[in-house]
Amino acid sequence: MNKRARMVLAATGATVALAALAAPAPRADIRILAHRSGDLAPHRFQAAADLGIFAVSVLVTWSERLGR
Repeated sequence: MNKRARMVLAATGATVALAALAAPAPRADIRILAHRSGDLAPHRFQAAADLGIFAVSVLVTWSERLGR
């Protein structure tokens, strides 16, 4: 392999490594908190889906007696 081919290969590798480290993880985070602060055991529903390029995390909590 000649010098120019090695330089191109090194530059390509450095660019790919920089792009992989600089890109933030794609993630949507949706939270709905509707429980009383004194509730020691709020009901909770949590789900997550990660498809590689697209990730979603959902957290929902609520109190059984929210209106009382």
